[in-house]
Amino acid sequence: MTNAESKYVEKKGFLSRYAHEGMVARREACGDPSLEFGSQEAWVRALKEDLPRFIPFLKKKCGIDFHGRVLEIGAGGAWLSAELSKLPKVVEVISTDFSPKLLKEEAPRVFKLLKANTAKITRIPGDFHNLDFPASHFDFVVSSGVLHHAVNLVQVLREAKRVLKTGGRFVGIREPVLPLMKSKAASRIEKTGPGGLAPNYYSLAHYRESFKQAGLPLRVKRVNLATGFRYYVHKMVNVLTDARVAFIATKRSALTASKPKSGRGLARSARS
Repeated sequence: MTNAESKYVEKKGFLSRYAHEGMVARREACGDPSLEFGSQEAWVRALKEDLPRFIPFLKKKCGIDFHGRVLEIGAGGAWLSAELSKLPKVVEVISTDFSPKLLKEEAPRVFKLLKANTAKITRIPGDFHNLDFPASHFDFVVSSGVLHHAVNLVQVLREAKRVLKTGGRFVGIREPVLPLMKSKAASRIEKTGPGGLAPNYYSLAHYRESFKQAGLPLRVKRVNLATGFRYYVHKMVNVLTDARVAFIATKRSALTASKPKSGRGLARSARS
């Protein structure tokens, strides 16, 4: 897309009280994205063929019009940042992760492979429990397979809410949701945790409650990236089974958030 380099910002002392240097060291040692997919070849194939399907799905099936400033938390190799950078309405993408090494070494390779608009992307080491950004700064906060690594999930979601503008959206994809399918890929993830951090596996009800506690009204959208029945069945038995839902939450204004529901709304909530 462009010859301009992605900017990397060196940062020290970014860990919150929820994290420690050992977590960063493990992320550095085990954070190769190819570990999640079984091999480097499978990772590259996913980058080229599977993962880019998420943006069209989110746009067409979830009605999400990505624009303005976007923050990716737990970016790792930052494939999602790369895809978002190519959208004309997105003006800036900030990619954060525990691991400076992944941001420095893996992300540029991914950007090149995906032909990212690197002039829009800035990489900054960061802890998603304590985002070092002003309040109401981003139009979107996004994540891919990251929330289940949080030591305190509600704190991560509260931070996402804080840095979002009113009306801004949190979009989370590729989260393992209990019960996990016992495929080889799922078993590998259960043992090691993708990204090198100890994973926590939650039910959909737990995710809903966490978003509620964070004050982010949640919409859950079932994901289907298929182009045909056989393709769909195949994806249901590999690592992309963890992509079966997308979390979409919108930051409401204080006035809207505090407004009581009508009797009809309460009845509808009770039935859902």
